[in-house]
Amino acid sequence: MKIDDTDRKILVELQTDAAQSLDDIAGKVGSSKTPVWNRIRKMKEAGIIGAQVVQLDADALGFEACFFVLIRTSEHDAAWQRAFLKALQDRPEVQEAHRLAGDIDYILKVRVKNARAYDAFYQALIAEVKVHNVTALLSMEEIKSTTALPL
Repeated sequence: MKIDDTDRKILVELQTDAAQSLDDIAGKVGSSKTPVWNRIRKMKEAGIIGAQVVQLDADALGFEACFFVLIRTSEHDAAWQRAFLKALQDRPEVQEAHRLAGDIDYILKVRVKNARAYDAFYQALIAEVKVHNVTALLSMEEIKSTTALPL
């Protein structure tokens, strides 16, 4: 599906606040409610719009520690990868996981309440899958965080 300027405006509004009413979005993009609803429906069907979720404040909920975990592995076979991916998917502390090019194989973003909780996560992970080297970096301050794409 190819998107046009009106679709982009709708997407910008949804990225800003997906809970706003169709009337509000329509007014901001210069359209009426029904065409906006149809465009949103089509973009959902095309996979452009995914799940609409609520963003929670991690600090307010006591999840004050954010670690970036660099993982090197000497294992690269399919069975190890399946076990590793399952281990990550089974752990709600892992907010993001990326496979990388270069010296580091994977980077994880792990959100926990404190260093003790990170250690429990780490011990459980290495008990389940073999890794060659793990480096954990504690974020001292979050400077920018967004899920919005630069439309």
